Amino acid sequence: MSIREDFENREKCFMSPYGCLSSQTRGRANPENPCTIRTAFQLDKFRIVYSNAFRRLKYKTQVFLSPLGDQYRTRLTHTLEVAQIATTISRAMRLNEDLTEAIALGHDLGHTPFGHGGEVTLQEICSLGFSHNEQSLRVVDLIENRGKGLNLTIEVRDGILKHSKGYGKIIPDDPGELPFTAEGRVVRISDIIAYLNHDLDDAIRSGVIRKEQVPESCVKVLGHNHLDRATTMIKDVVGISAVRNGEFCLDMSDEVFSAMTTLRQFLYDYVYRADRIHREFIKAKKILSELFNYFMNDDEIFQKELVHMELTDIDHHCLNRERIVCDFLAAITDRYALHLYQKIFFPASIV
Repeated sequence: MSIREDFENREKCFMSPYGCLSSQTRGRANPENPCTIRTAFQLDKFRIVYSNAFRRLKYKTQVFLSPLGDQYRTRLTHTLEVAQIATTISRAMRLNEDLTEAIALGHDLGHTPFGHGGEVTLQEICSLGFSHNEQSLRVVDLIENRGKGLNLTIEVRDGILKHSKGYGKIIPDDPGELPFTAEGRVVRISDIIAYLNHDLDDAIRSGVIRKEQVPESCVKVLGHNHLDRATTMIKDVVGISAVRNGEFCLDMSDEVFSAMTTLRQFLYDYVYRADRIHREFIKAKKILSELFNYFMNDDEIFQKELVHMELTDIDHHCLNRERIVCDFLAAITDRYALHLYQKIFFPASIV
C-alpha cells in the first residue's frame, strides 16, 4: 500500500460523510496516474502554490493601491487568510482540509491588478466580458504552465469558479450558485469573512475611516478587533451549520448574519466608495484602459511582453485578440502595470 492509499484510508475513518474523500474525486480533464505520496487534492495544492499566477498575487492590490505601509493586505495575504479561515472551519466540521485549502489558494489566481477597480475596468472595456472567478478558472485550465494548465481536479475547479458572490447575498438562495462540495461552500463564506475583517482593519489603519465610525451593532455582535470578529464569525458558522433533509447546509445565526450584512454595507459606503479610494481607482482605470487600447493595435511590443510573462504558448489561434490582451492585463501586477505604462507613454530621458 502506498503512502497516498494509506492516507486515503485514514480519511475514511475520521471524515464526515458530507466531506469529499480524496479517493472519490471526480478526476481531472486529462487523466493521470496517481501520485504514490500525495492525494489528488494535496497535489492540486502543490501545483497552485508553485504557479506563476500565485507568486504574482504578492504584488496585486486588495483595496489600497500601491500601499507604502508593509502591514496592508495584498491579494496574496488575503488568499492566505481565506485559506486559514476555511481550513479551520473544515477541520471543525471534519471536512476535507486539503480540498478546502486547494480551492482557497486558487480562488483569486485570475484577479486583476488594482483590485476590484481593475476587474470593473476590464468588464467595461472588454466586449467578451470579464469576471475574476471565471478568469481564475482560465488561469488553471489554459494559461498556467505555458498553456498546458494545471490539470486540477473537478472539485477544485468547481470551487474556484463558484467562490465569488459579488455584492449578492452572502449565502444565496439558489443552490446552483454554490459549489457542489461542502468544502467549496466553506471557501465561499470564508472569503467574505476574511475580506470583511481585513478590509476594515486596513481602512482604520489608513485613516480612511475611524474606529468610532464602525456601526455599534456590528461591534456589539462581532467584537472590537480583527481577532474577535473573525473568531465570532467562524464559531457561528461551525455552530449553526447543520444537516437538513439529508443535506449539509452552511448557515449562520440571524444575529451574526445581520451584523455581517451591515458591516459589508458600511464598507461599501465608507471605504470602497470613499473619495480617497475612488480617486486612485480612476487613475488605475486610465492605466489599464490605455494599455488595453495600445496592445489591441501594437503587436511588436505586445509579443515581447507575452514572452516576458510566459504567455506565448497559449493556443492563441483559437482566441480573439481582445481575449489575449485581457488575459495579459489580468495577469500583470500593479507595479508591472505602472512600469509598463511609464515605459510606453512617458517620454524617455535624453542625456
